[in-house]
Amino acid sequence: MKQHIPHGPYEKFIKRPLDFILALFALIVLSPILLVTFILVRAKLGSPVLFTQDRPGRDGKVFKLYKFRSMTGERDANGELLPDEVRLTPFGKKLRSTSLDELPELINIIKGDMAIVGPRPLLVRYLERYNAHQARRHEVRPGFTGLAQVHGRNAISWEEKFDWDVKYVDNVTFLGDMKIILDTVGVVLGKKGISSETSATMEEFMGSRDE
Repeated sequence: MKQHIPHGPYEKFIKRPLDFILALFALIVLSPILLVTFILVRAKLGSPVLFTQDRPGRDGKVFKLYKFRSMTGERDANGELLPDEVRLTPFGKKLRSTSLDELPELINIIKGDMAIVGPRPLLVRYLERYNAHQARRHEVRPGFTGLAQVHGRNAISWEEKFDWDVKYVDNVTFLGDMKIILDTVGVVLGKKGISSETSATMEEFMGSRDE
């Protein structure tokens, strides 16, 4: 994987400490909302309340991602999990539409697994499916939000998402990060791009034809 060279003082010296401070502040301020969400998830979906999954971070290093559960654990006769659209309850849909399910990722930011802004962390099995251009999204820490999230979220194709991710990798700036954060507020409040046209979340990425 290509070695990423920070573009300036912000990316090199300021971004990580600022992410830590802001995430810690947000965790404290939002603790009442986190507590209420914890109680509701426990009452509606049972235990465990937190969903954890391996995700690749910077340089492809795998870490444990934390989220509030938004799906049931229903399985078919063979023990396989049922499709997302079946396991995603009305409560889970509301949780996702408000992005409250993602608040535990603040812990990942504090730990250094993630940044506030960066390409979203996807599934580990996708690593071998990226072409060279798409793999560049792992040159920086994955983010709580990013360019792809404010330019369509799950309503755009995988290829478009990855193009936005790589554009971010090549243009990490303080003003750019602040704009993405502000735009994210609008996207969340407007409940835009939560699902793709054919899936409750997003179809699995199977690789690009134009590699």
